[in-house]
Amino acid sequence: MARRSETGSKTRSLLVEFLTEELPPKSLKRLSVVFADSVHDYLKDRGLVDGEGGFEEFATPRRLAVRVRRVRSVQPDQTVSRKGPTVQAGLDSSGKPSQALLGFARSCGVSPEKLERHRDGKAEYFLYRASREGESLARLLPGILNDSLKRLPVAKQMRWSEGDALFVRPVHGLLILHGTKPIKLSQRVLGLAGGSRSTWGHRFLGKGRVEVASADEYERTLERAGSVVASFGERRERIVAALRTKGRGAAPVYDDALIDEITALVEYPTVQEGAFSARFLEVPPECLVLSMQQHQRYIPLKDARGKLLPRFLMVSNLKSGAPTVIVRGNERVLRARLSDAKFFFDQDRKESLENRVQRLERVIYHGKLGSQLQRVARIQLLAAHIARELKTDVTPVERSASLCKADLLTGMVGEFPELQGTMGRYYALHDGEPAVVADAIEAHYLPRFAGDRLPEGPVACALALADKLCALAGLFGIGEQPTGEKDPFGLRRAALGVIRILVERDLALSLSDLVNAAFASYERTVADAHTDLETFMFERFAGYLRERGFSTREVESVLSLRPVRLHLVPRQLEAVKLFQALPEAASLAAANKRVANILRQAEAKGESYSGVKPGELKEPAERALHEAIRSASAKARALFDRGDYTAYLRTFSVLKAPVDEFFDSVMVMVDDDQLRRSRLALLRDLREAMNRVADLSKLAA
Repeated sequence: MARRSETGSKTRSLLVEFLTEELPPKSLKRLSVVFADSVHDYLKDRGLVDGEGGFEEFATPRRLAVRVRRVRSVQPDQTVSRKGPTVQAGLDSSGKPSQALLGFARSCGVSPEKLERHRDGKAEYFLYRASREGESLARLLPGILNDSLKRLPVAKQMRWSEGDALFVRPVHGLLILHGTKPIKLSQRVLGLAGGSRSTWGHRFLGKGRVEVASADEYERTLERAGSVVASFGERRERIVAALRTKGRGAAPVYDDALIDEITALVEYPTVQEGAFSARFLEVPPECLVLSMQQHQRYIPLKDARGKLLPRFLMVSNLKSGAPTVIVRGNERVLRARLSDAKFFFDQDRKESLENRVQRLERVIYHGKLGSQLQRVARIQLLAAHIARELKTDVTPVERSASLCKADLLTGMVGEFPELQGTMGRYYALHDGEPAVVADAIEAHYLPRFAGDRLPEGPVACALALADKLCALAGLFGIGEQPTGEKDPFGLRRAALGVIRILVERDLALSLSDLVNAAFASYERTVADAHTDLETFMFERFAGYLRERGFSTREVESVLSLRPVRLHLVPRQLEAVKLFQALPEAASLAAANKRVANILRQAEAKGESYSGVKPGELKEPAERALHEAIRSASAKARALFDRGDYTAYLRTFSVLKAPVDEFFDSVMVMVDDDQLRRSRLALLRDLREAMNRVADLSKLAA
């Protein structure tokens, strides 16, 4: 007889909506995606989705929702199987059930005779197999929803009733529709059981409760009857399109994060244009843009030349018959913000950066590392060292280093910490400092984030490297290394910044020398953790290189040699990549691995050997290999010195035949001490000659 869970369970769209108080805007998009993914995955895991199903997520300031397609009302029947003891262990010598088999059968609720026997190729064992009736969607949903809610990336949760419900914001409604049918849960979730087909529309534009006829009509009904655009993506697209239209030829200034945040603040977006006095354009544009974007979530406008205009766009959560009232109110708010910015800018310029420097003594950088003035002195010392290594003029480097943190004491940076460095540049130019000094003050914070631009020119690069290396050395020296995901001082970002500057600005500087100089700037006031710091830097460097498209083996082959000059490493890796395409590459890599193992085992036994003595080499194969190494090395040495790493590695491809012949016919670890040492020295010469660019043994499978 056909069971209802197999033939009577039609598939329909399932809608789940939690109606909440205002959700955190900066995390709404992520919450929505994780919630929808989780509900869909758990439904599939429990056999409730027919095929792939597919789903759509919905998110507004006051709701999280997901619609999953092709959801069954009842699970298919489940086949349950449990593996028991082997037949050998389950039966005694007379063929009667052992205690192990009796215990297994009892745990399955059957007699031993009901168990099947099954062979998996190794042994025959007892198997319990039974059919279990599929459970209903309503019965399974509480567990699915609770498990999905636990996966949400929520740092802090709230309690809003006497029950045990916890969520990022209080939840006041739960709508669950399977097709046209409301579902009431068998157990409450966040204190709610569902059971109705109503939700709420827009807080101001809606008309109270909204009745949703079916899961497939959810977003259309909400917009028509509740003035809510439920889809985060649809709202976002409407906002971006309206910004372009309302700009009237001007370019709106925003990034994805700002648009996502604005989208998370509105349920029915409308875009209006406002204006402000042109006198505020005397303030640096970075200040105005930050005031508009960060404080008000407004969109600045620029002309075709990239110049800021005295106009802005705002995204409102209201449709209004009199938008002028809304615009004027927002203009008043912005006027106050920009007046503050102009006041700070005017006041800050009354005192030079140089006059502020000594007051940095009163600003603590870190309790164990002293004041900002002490920090500046260390940066100045290290930056001068780097400038000399780069063979550039030390004077502008030392000047920019002495002023680089002075803008921390300005009103503008106090209001907008994101502008440190940027305001330092404006104030330095106002004070009459050379452009190279002002530019270095701004650029020494670069790169601020992944993909950010780099400092340009030797002065700015020297100061940027010094700032980051001083921070790394000091904080490593007091034991503040990043642990797990925690990196409160941004040391991973600083390390990657050093790597990018060295590599992408092609600076011929020794990483080891830079790290040692950074620790020396502390004059032994911190522990010398240069080994730990170098290891940390190489770990970041490995990730950076993998992101540039090099394989893990390729990266390990070069970085295992601990190269001193990082700017050469990408060229070395390109050579390794080309070397691997040679027909001889696999054999030579395997031979290198074999050589490395032989030498490692010999050293473990205390073997000592110096140079090869050709007269002691007896076999033709070892004499041929010695000559081949000598000849290839002579050619390769000059290629390596001029940085032609591809040609260097290709030179050693001729060694395949003599290496293969050597291992086919020569025993290295012979009893003759002198001969054994000569053969070990020959292999050491082979390894040293071939592995100056990369440890080729790391490429072996």
